[in-house]
Amino acid sequence: MDEPLQRSQHFGCFDDNRNIAPIYSTLFTVWPQYGTTVQQNRDSTATLELQRKGDSCTPPTHVSHKNSKIQVSAVRESVRQVKLQSEEKKRNFVETVELQIGLKNYDPQRDKRFSGSVRLPNIPRPKMSVYILGDALHCDQAKEISMEYQSVDDLKKLNKNKKQIKKLAKKYDAFLASEALIKQIPRLLGPGLHKAGKFPTPVTHADNIGEKADEIRATIKFQLKKVLCLGVAVGHVDMSEDELLANIMMSVNFLVSLLKKHWQNVKTLFIKSSMNKPVRLY
Repeated sequence: MDEPLQRSQHFGCFDDNRNIAPIYSTLFTVWPQYGTTVQQNRDSTATLELQRKGDSCTPPTHVSHKNSKIQVSAVRESVRQVKLQSEEKKRNFVETVELQIGLKNYDPQRDKRFSGSVRLPNIPRPKMSVYILGDALHCDQAKEISMEYQSVDDLKKLNKNKKQIKKLAKKYDAFLASEALIKQIPRLLGPGLHKAGKFPTPVTHADNIGEKADEIRATIKFQLKKVLCLGVAVGHVDMSEDELLANIMMSVNFLVSLLKKHWQNVKTLFIKSSMNKPVRLY
């Protein structure tokens, strides 16, 4: 029997259309007789396409996420501690809950730096500001849902003014743009949004821009840079225990799937609210 070529983790269970619903964690082993590509579909949930020279078929094996090094009961207890800390001293704002990761056995200078995004089941950043650069239809839709927007004519008025574009990029957390405008963005705005790491996500006329904005708010990104510490928002203190638990488990398992040696590269895991002490998970 052929040996497996690679191993990838995807988080969800298969539906009839071969999509992976973002609910559970699944470990996949890919075999040589299958060509594989992992891509983002229009709903930004991971899609795994498998094709066997001429026909599609079911992959030979998959394993559940039971080999996770953190126990659900232990994570739930940590979540309770974080929420209790927050309740003991109420703030004038809703505290964010952050997952803090320390890595080991990684050399950012020599090893390949990983990057990956995952959509969480519960929106961790509901107040994240999303702005749309839209055509006439999307501008009308944005008006209906009180979402801030700019039309092509508004963008032309900026006249590639670097200060104005930098100010726009700083003001909003993320951007959407009508599919027809995406190719015009560099010409109208220059490289400003790209440099800020906020190049717009395309939306079609078939998309619901409100749902698309919520999708961005629910998506977190892990990216290794020059240091072995990472931090991502996985929720807020007003979320229920179950909601925070689901987000944390998915975040951790997704992160581990990106690491070269999986759990052997994880040194520490903490969760903490904005104004309180961190609570150790691992």
